[in-house]
Amino acid sequence: MIRISKPAAPEFNPYYGKYINLVGDDALAALRAGGAGTPRLLSGVGEPQAMFRYAPGKWSVKEVLGHIIDCERVFSCRALWIGRGDTTPMPGFEENDWVPAGRFDRRTLPELLTEYVAVRAATVALMSTFEEEDLVRMGTANEQAVSVRALAHIIAGHELHHVGLLRERYGLS
Repeated sequence: MIRISKPAAPEFNPYYGKYINLVGDDALAALRAGGAGTPRLLSGVGEPQAMFRYAPGKWSVKEVLGHIIDCERVFSCRALWIGRGDTTPMPGFEENDWVPAGRFDRRTLPELLTEYVAVRAATVALMSTFEEEDLVRMGTANEQAVSVRALAHIIAGHELHHVGLLRERYGLS
């Protein structure tokens, strides 16, 4: 079975180290675990609690989940792009513009969870196709060098980061 090992420091922008450090030695295993754990965490949350914001100007639970979904799509697209050998640099994106544009609070939490499960399944399927030479391939995204395996770890760690915030600041357990 394929494993996606930790990237070396030159394979990612140091900013993303905070996410990568949350993931064990196998990003694919972490992606699979998150694919089960995040829906389990959110499955008992009712609509009023899904609209909760721990402070003014902060995202709701639904918006946090929508943000996780959007970022996973972007990072997976970057992994596909780089993994297939395309050297065209990819742009960045502004998460604080994307969340309101996503209108996540207009959707039900079960709808968002269904989308999350589909996106995660697609990510796991994609990452499972890469061979070692693909995983260490480097590309440019948001004007920074990054490898495919770093992107896998970033996806998993980004989710772990936000799940931690959902537990700590939103009171989910």
